[in-house]
Amino acid sequence: MKQSRRETRTALLFVLPWFIGFTAFMLYPVVASIYFSFCDYSVLHPPVFIGLANYRDLIHDAIFWQTVQNTIVYTLWALPISALVALSLALLLNTKVRGMAFYRTIFFIPSLVPMVALAILWQWIFNGQYGILNAFLQDLGIKGPNWLGDPAWSKTALVVLSAWGVGNAMVIYLAGLQDVPRQLYEAADLDGAGWWAKTIHVTLPMISPVILFNVIMGIIGTLQIFTVPYVISPQGAPARSIYFYAMYLFDNAFIYHKMGYACAMGWILFVVILILTLIALKFSERHVHYGGN
Repeated sequence: MKQSRRETRTALLFVLPWFIGFTAFMLYPVVASIYFSFCDYSVLHPPVFIGLANYRDLIHDAIFWQTVQNTIVYTLWALPISALVALSLALLLNTKVRGMAFYRTIFFIPSLVPMVALAILWQWIFNGQYGILNAFLQDLGIKGPNWLGDPAWSKTALVVLSAWGVGNAMVIYLAGLQDVPRQLYEAADLDGAGWWAKTIHVTLPMISPVILFNVIMGIIGTLQIFTVPYVISPQGAPARSIYFYAMYLFDNAFIYHKMGYACAMGWILFVVILILTLIALKFSERHVHYGGN
């Protein structure tokens, strides 16, 4: 009995540093943010409880709804395009070609570039007057738009940028592709299936759990887009066309010192991401195939 108690105390002592860190840096901030979302809190003064006022103010906040619209439009374009590019690259890099390790490295490297450096790099590439992209289009006889200076093209520029940095998702897809049993392809060959038929009826069903994971991570990432547009244009210019939800949340918290308002925005975003994740998981019950089942 004493030995058991001694082992329990020893185990608790080993767990204690993690528990203290979790409580101080995770649990307390989460609980505090829930309370602050119902307060008028500027960080510089004690919070004052105001009930649902922050949430009511958000309903009548025109900038809030503009950032919601910008974020939704960006997500609806960036999420499927990035997923398609990542999956297509993974399918190409799963073939047996000489020097494949080199090609995999080349396509993965862009995802290692720091976000701030990435934003500055693409700010030059998208420059409407002397950017590399417009110079390339001009050589093809096409007049390129003012990518980051025209509200009609600014979101498109960010969608293109998101498709360029799909290295992490590509590697995950590639790992899933290499885990597909070869016997299934051999059976499909015996049935006379071509490349397209094997991709649709063998490859995609077998990697559907990987697709689900990348879709959920993509939803979380696109709805929280912040660093790149904030570096390119902190105010979302032109005409707030690239002023996204997380940018407005950050400004409310640290520029306007409306921490309670920002906490309310944060919890709305959390609920939206949670609902979309649950919908994706519910949808996956009938469309995701697990090899062990």
